[in-house]
Amino acid sequence: MARRPILSNKAKEEIAKELGFYDTVKEQGYGAITSKDAGNIVKRAVEIAKAGLNKRV
Repeated sequence: MARRPILSNKAKEEIAKELGFYDTVKEQGYGAITSKDAGNIVKRAVEIAKAGLNKRV
């Protein structure tokens, strides 16, 4: 059984746009970005998730 991705491609694309390397992702895929940029996607996703949780409480 395949694992469902935690972060949708659309969400990753939006974050990549926000961080300024969406063109690289669009043209070459996520394999072309640096590990630092990939980590920044995760970091930003966590920030967004925490902000969403704070609004609920």
